[in-house]
Amino acid sequence: MSGRRDVRSAVGTELVLDIGPVAHGGHWVARHEGRVVFVRHTLTGERIRAVVTDGHDGSAFWRADAIEVLTAAPTRVEPPCPWSGPGRCGGCDFQHVSIEEQRKVKAAVVHEHLGRTVEVEAVPGDDGGLGWRTRVHYAVDAAGAAGLRQHRSHLVVPVDRCRIAHPLVQAAEVTGRSWPGVVSIEVAAAPVSGDRAVLADGVAQPGSAATLREVVGEQTYQVAAGGFWQVHPGAAGVLLGAVLDGLEPRPGDIALDLYGGVGLFAAALADRVGPTGRVTLVESDRQAVADAKQNLAAWPAARIERGRVDHVLRRLHLGRADVVVLDPPRAGAGRAVVDLLTRLRARRIVYVACDPASLGRDLRRFEEQGMAVVGLRAFDLFPMTSHVECVAALEPVSGIGATPRGRQVS
Repeated sequence: MSGRRDVRSAVGTELVLDIGPVAHGGHWVARHEGRVVFVRHTLTGERIRAVVTDGHDGSAFWRADAIEVLTAAPTRVEPPCPWSGPGRCGGCDFQHVSIEEQRKVKAAVVHEHLGRTVEVEAVPGDDGGLGWRTRVHYAVDAAGAAGLRQHRSHLVVPVDRCRIAHPLVQAAEVTGRSWPGVVSIEVAAAPVSGDRAVLADGVAQPGSAATLREVVGEQTYQVAAGGFWQVHPGAAGVLLGAVLDGLEPRPGDIALDLYGGVGLFAAALADRVGPTGRVTLVESDRQAVADAKQNLAAWPAARIERGRVDHVLRRLHLGRADVVVLDPPRAGAGRAVVDLLTRLRARRIVYVACDPASLGRDLRRFEEQGMAVVGLRAFDLFPMTSHVECVAALEPVSGIGATPRGRQVS
């Protein structure tokens, strides 16, 4: 005999729980007989009836959904979307939470992972947390109906429309028709130019734009229909301002834009460093690099390097850089990139992050290498969801004196 005992699933078990603090990822923490239970669709201070959605009697923790509120928190609201809730669309985490409380909850998550108090700032371009998402991926079920997936599931919820989608996206009426033989549909819209792309399994549909014109201030950026761009209409401008405030670039500076995408930050940096400076954008995605070449064509001082950031930094053998901005994917930059950057003795580094946990890990690595966080801002670029965008400014410990402009933290 192997000695292994049978493990019984807890899925479907109903529990009455008292809800504690918020956790990362759209969950709140409760305990049942000493075991941690991560619960969705609830709030701190509530007493709820929950059903376990994941876990067994040997699990360190369970996941659960609140299916009945026995004692409600004062900041609970009626979800504006009828498709939000247990067993329904998994796209939104916080539809049951007032928009003001959502930002306080996100600030608590930032404090948990970074140990710093910060206000999560609203960003212009949404309607009370709705109507902002300019890029939406729809899934299509076996019957050809387009919809959005349940949380942690491949099941497709055939929603009538997505309430957080931008009006230009909703006007594509993806959910109002049949898509036989299609697996997924992507809709992308550029609100200022009015461009819109509809891709079914990557194939542009009739009338779809092949390239979107994204406008930030006086600059227009080319972005391929399936390429990456910030999904909130106000995000690009707000992040650009925060990055420039944090870096304080000067004429003649050597600047790096890592994970630089289509060149949002690189173009502005090239403007600031001028003809005596130099900007190097590093990006691994082939289409983003092609777009960046178009977007940076007017700045001879800007060059583009395609490849993984750590590989490119080793290949370039840079002796120094004055200012660096990095905007890595959700997993963060990682130890190798942090170590390479600290050797460049930059005057300022600004880190843009969509995941506080990954940012916290990387900031601790920077601090171990002699850098200090001198400024932190957080933005509500994803209302109704648990996501929050952070912009952290760092400088060498010996250089702490002048802190960057912008909202300061404790």
